[in-house]
Amino acid sequence: MKKFLVLLIIPALLLGLMISGCEPEEVDPEEPVEVAQDMKIAIGAEPENLDPLKMMSAPAATVAEHMVENLIYLAEDGTLEPALAEEWEPTEEGDGWLLHLREGVTFHDGEPFNAEAVKYNLDRFMATGDFEGEEAAVFAFLLGEINEVEVVDEYIVKLHLEQEFAPIASHLSHSFIGMHSPASLEALGEGENVEAPVGTGPFKYAGWERGERVTMEKNEDYWGNIPELDTVTFEFVEEDSSRVIMLETGEVHAIMAVPPAEIDRLEAEEGIDVVFEDSVRVNYIGYNLERELFEDVRVRQALNHAIDKEAIIETIFQGVGSPSTAPIVPAIFGYTEVGPYEYDPEKAMDLLAEAGYEDGFEMELYHPTGRYPMDDTVIETVQAMLSEIGIDASLTTYDWGTYLDTVIVPPEDAEHDAYMLGWGTVTLDADYGLYALFHSDEWPPSNNVSYYADDEVDALLEEARVTPDRDVREELYHEAIEIIWNDAPWIFLHNEGQVNAELSNVQGLIHHPLENISAWNAYIEGE
Repeated sequence: MKKFLVLLIIPALLLGLMISGCEPEEVDPEEPVEVAQDMKIAIGAEPENLDPLKMMSAPAATVAEHMVENLIYLAEDGTLEPALAEEWEPTEEGDGWLLHLREGVTFHDGEPFNAEAVKYNLDRFMATGDFEGEEAAVFAFLLGEINEVEVVDEYIVKLHLEQEFAPIASHLSHSFIGMHSPASLEALGEGENVEAPVGTGPFKYAGWERGERVTMEKNEDYWGNIPELDTVTFEFVEEDSSRVIMLETGEVHAIMAVPPAEIDRLEAEEGIDVVFEDSVRVNYIGYNLERELFEDVRVRQALNHAIDKEAIIETIFQGVGSPSTAPIVPAIFGYTEVGPYEYDPEKAMDLLAEAGYEDGFEMELYHPTGRYPMDDTVIETVQAMLSEIGIDASLTTYDWGTYLDTVIVPPEDAEHDAYMLGWGTVTLDADYGLYALFHSDEWPPSNNVSYYADDEVDALLEEARVTPDRDVREELYHEAIEIIWNDAPWIFLHNEGQVNAELSNVQGLIHHPLENISAWNAYIEGE
């Protein structure tokens, strides 16, 4: 990697001091000189929002979690650890859960963190309590069985449940259910979203240059370990090659989503470390099931057989990742292997002919750019493979923020026939990966963007989330997954592999399987 030398023009500086009549300040050579620890990280997409009511993506979670903390933290190994809640337990009566909160914590604006703050945030998220009748969060299903949040005392909250809610602790670890200062939320005008999060985290909001970056600075009053970094900046860079160049030139300290073709070269570069990490994300192409084109399941299955997922993994991703074998990845509780759909173009054409489309058809396929690894290349490859069975797929591309507003719409507003998205089951529980995407209650503005509806699937998913027995839950998810797979509301593409890179002098950066990159405990060696 090229090294860049910054030259200090000392003679000119001294001359300037003499001309101004000032004597240069004496410096004790034994006294250490503090150098600012400013870390820059390049990611492929800008957060669509930083308001818990509107957040919908991993980029939003990655940025927000540095400033806004959760009640419970899901560690890299999948264990649930205390965060702003030190303990959590079901009530003796079995009608809810008690959260015992961490004491002595303050928000960035100096306001106290306590049970009242938790109630305010959860009520706002679910549109309950004083927020009854207002707009709930897009991800309000995460807390769907909670019917009341009660302040028991200053540091104890009771969550009243309508019925047993098996994944509640995992759901409370979700990055979108972060604790914001109630005072900052109350200051929002009507219709305004959170632009400058005021949380309890190790970093404080310092600025957002739209389309460019979000910057945050060290929270000197943090309740935990004070960060060594003075600032963290997330740069938004859609182009894969641009992120790589920025890392090589030292413009940034770390990047997410290394393009596969660059992995070997970066691994050979001195001063750069390539980081391989598992991912909980599936990538897919969803059908608009309200379109006549996709009413027949044979059409939906045909397009699955038309795509060579193995070839996509081997050629585009250089072997990183794997073809999808279910709507969720193997690491998720509740997973069962039901696939993959084998690559069989002849079978695909036979199915199309049986469904009355022996000559194929035209379709409009929307996709984002810069959000998922190699998303442009993948979608163009899919387009070419579909053309082999007579499907003429026109591609329409959007940047990430615009894309979500375009595809996550009620069916009457949808202009696309199909769309590309991914989903990371970041709670490691199938409820989050299946209920959100396949339950009929979750049509937009929530996440069931295919408008999928099946009474049996609904019943299975509903029973699974209120059943405490893990073995029974697994069986219920197995049944639901088999139905979903055969119904084929998606073209099931691949389980994503995560490849990031950082400069070798970066220490303590966490590359999380949940597709977050965390700089809480990071520092730059030698600075």
